Amino acid sequence: MKYLIVGLGNIGPEYADTRHNIGFNIADQLVKELGGSFVNSRLAYYAEVSFKGRKLHVIKPTTFMNLSGKAVNFYMQELKIPIEHVLVIVDDLALPLGKLRLKLKGSSAGHNGLKSIEASCGGQGYPRLRFGVSDNFPKGRQVDYVLSRFDKEELPELPALIDKSVQLIQSFVTVGPGLTMTNFNK
Repeated sequence: MKYLIVGLGNIGPEYADTRHNIGFNIADQLVKELGGSFVNSRLAYYAEVSFKGRKLHVIKPTTFMNLSGKAVNFYMQELKIPIEHVLVIVDDLALPLGKLRLKLKGSSAGHNGLKSIEASCGGQGYPRLRFGVSDNFPKGRQVDYVLSRFDKEELPELPALIDKSVQLIQSFVTVGPGLTMTNFNK
């Protein structure tokens, strides 16, 4: 069984460790824990790792957030991975910090990375891990907020939240989405 795990984010040092790049951070931790490393490949940083007999193809698109679908579609086609075996890791303003939600489909909720994936991969029917980054920003400052780094009060919580996200991904690929949602969507 093979899976495509997609960490969403933007490349470049100015975006490192921002709320919008939490997908990159989670993908990095997953690959590190499983003893892999990323290489710069076509449209993405790419890593191949194994977990309990499953092959995980992990990408961090280098297309920038707004064109993430290009990379996702390329790797789905290239590796012949069905949409139900794709898991997109995305920041979510509608959830409090660190709240995790596995969803099997849904709207982009205005997220440009998800809009791009919908447009390139044929709709909203793909699994996603929504990582809550909260919505603690003044009206009209959403872009500045998601492109900002986590506050010093939030930083101590991040390692445990990233680890929990990695556990969710490992559960998704081994026991499947149903039991994973039961165990993690609390």
